[in-house]
Amino acid sequence: MEEEVVHLSRLSRVAVCGGTHGNELSGVYLVRELQKTEKPLEEEDELVSVLVVLSNPRAVQQCRRYTETDLNRCFTHATLNGPESDKTPYEITRSRELNSLLGPKGSPEAVDLICDLHNTTANMGLCLIAYSDHDWICLHIFRYLQRQMPDIPVRYIHFDFPPKEAYSLESVGKHGFAIEIGPQPHGVVRSNIYTTMKAGVQHVMDWVRFFNSGTIFEGGSVEVYTMVKNIDYPRDSETHSITAAIHPQLQDQDFCLLHPNDPLFQTFSGETLRYKGKEPLYPFFINECAYYEKGIALSLARRKCVKMPPIQVKTELEHQENEWEFASEEDE
Repeated sequence: MEEEVVHLSRLSRVAVCGGTHGNELSGVYLVRELQKTEKPLEEEDELVSVLVVLSNPRAVQQCRRYTETDLNRCFTHATLNGPESDKTPYEITRSRELNSLLGPKGSPEAVDLICDLHNTTANMGLCLIAYSDHDWICLHIFRYLQRQMPDIPVRYIHFDFPPKEAYSLESVGKHGFAIEIGPQPHGVVRSNIYTTMKAGVQHVMDWVRFFNSGTIFEGGSVEVYTMVKNIDYPRDSETHSITAAIHPQLQDQDFCLLHPNDPLFQTFSGETLRYKGKEPLYPFFINECAYYEKGIALSLARRKCVKMPPIQVKTELEHQENEWEFASEEDE
């Protein structure tokens, strides 16, 4: 039996953002390169309008992750709509500017898709990070990237946060994901990582244009890593300083299954500390430099298979019918 095609709204407005963290330089330099050209990513073509944004220019100028607070934690409704004064941190003010430019978050006026560019010091390849494991737009883009970039690992990470609200920049759009690529040291740009990011963004835009032109994307299944928990480093009870590093057997082994009793940390005195979890899980963001301050040595995820329906853009007639139904509901 042939599966019914799901018809979804056109992606007319897309934002590509870089420098949300000012020392993650692949996104910074890619956005700058796109902004140099007269028509970055063919921004004014008939199929899609693309906005290219340097998210945190002050942190980029200082080559720091942030200047006062992490911009990529500032996009909750409470933060976006809170009071403001001359003591409000720069990143909170900037999040409200970005919300005005790309949103408002949760509104019909928000851009259709946000692609936010990040680097990690962890050995994670190319990952799409999103808040949904049933956003068919994001999952179909993910599968397209896997097929177009067979020489590098491409994975999908699902941050499952209910009942908490998504707090990062891509949550402002109707659809959104972060592209996270590593390993790359912060404050450094590596040509191979930059080139991978550039190719990934171009493939995303190609997919959007195919979708907007009416291409039917077949259904199928993809593997998704759903985050379960974070693990902190062992710490001294008095000074709170760490007392161990990631074990050598685990270092750089992102997405390799971690079993109970596997080596997890090696103390500075040489003792091996083992994973005490009750189930095998997949580690990622292993020894991410920026997460030392957040108390995260690595994250753990479960892997599952998600079945996607075939999708196609809605026709103009379907859009008109939806608008008529919405108007009728308002009249009632």
